[in-house]
Amino acid sequence: MKKIALAIVAVLVLLAAYLTLWPVPINPVSWNAPMPPGYVGSHAVNAKLANLKMISLGTEEGPEHIVIGKDGKLYTTVASGNILRMNPDGSAQEVFINTGGRVLGFDFDARGNLIAADVNKGLLSISPDRKITLLTNKINGDPIRYADAVVVAKSGKIYFSDASTRFAPKDWGGTFGASILDIMEQSSTGRVLEYEPAKKITRVVARGFSFANGLALSRDEKTLFFNETGKYRVWKISVNARDLDISNPSGLAKVLFDNLPGYPDNLMRGLNGKIWLGFAKPRNPTVDKLAAKPVMRRFILRLPRAMWPVPKTYGHVFAFTEDGKVVADLQDPTGAYPETTGVTETADRLYIQSLHAKGLGWLAK
Repeated sequence: MKKIALAIVAVLVLLAAYLTLWPVPINPVSWNAPMPPGYVGSHAVNAKLANLKMISLGTEEGPEHIVIGKDGKLYTTVASGNILRMNPDGSAQEVFINTGGRVLGFDFDARGNLIAADVNKGLLSISPDRKITLLTNKINGDPIRYADAVVVAKSGKIYFSDASTRFAPKDWGGTFGASILDIMEQSSTGRVLEYEPAKKITRVVARGFSFANGLALSRDEKTLFFNETGKYRVWKISVNARDLDISNPSGLAKVLFDNLPGYPDNLMRGLNGKIWLGFAKPRNPTVDKLAAKPVMRRFILRLPRAMWPVPKTYGHVFAFTEDGKVVADLQDPTGAYPETTGVTETADRLYIQSLHAKGLGWLAK
């Protein structure tokens, strides 16, 4: 019995040492998370996103970003690294390209080139005849580790987000795993970048974001709307900003939406002046309570991944105007269609983007 008792003590000592001393990849920063607002007001609980119609993608999954191309075809990125092309009703599906990485956001330029943010490769241009050209993967010698969202201006300038300069998906378990680490750390290293094709110059528009994510341009293209996923915010930032550190107050940047009920992901321009936003996940009370407890966040990362406080699935998208008025809010509390990252609007349909869904969901208008 004495040997058994000693063995138990030894195991407990080793376990305690592991939970308190084992190295983890994050250096958590303390911050003050705002009190979650809940689903009230413009975001009152509803089921308008339930019972989506589905377009089968075969063995593919994760239609993270959807764009209607200049050829009238629907393009979407999927988890395999493919970019699929099809008719708007889902017929005539084909693999348009595989970049050898994982494209998240993309847009088309005036020449019909598909401008893609590939988390492993950087910013790419893919011609209509499927030739891939690397535009940029570094800025001042610093790698672009997590190219995420893209929007192309009429001027030809390309704006895109580098979600985290700490955690590259290729090194940290893919896009979802790397995003969890970045948001758990809260070191706010995300940034908005601009690439000018004529001069082949990459510059920083603004930096200091907790997981830099979705982008959309204002109609006059003087302002960027921008999601800061890790702090539940949407920003308005002047395209004239230069290496702006958002921790310092500036007239060139302001928060349009603060303390949102979920983690904002993609932004997409809709019809009639709307901008659509998708929430990848709802807020998690445990995560918010840990905001000011960096030691506990280190402790949690030493637990089995199944015990991490990953938020539940909850379908939620909404649309707003450029002055910040919410004009549509669609939810599915069951989360049947997971990680509703955004919305692509056409005259007769809303296509719902998703990080992990096994089909492409849509609603008739």
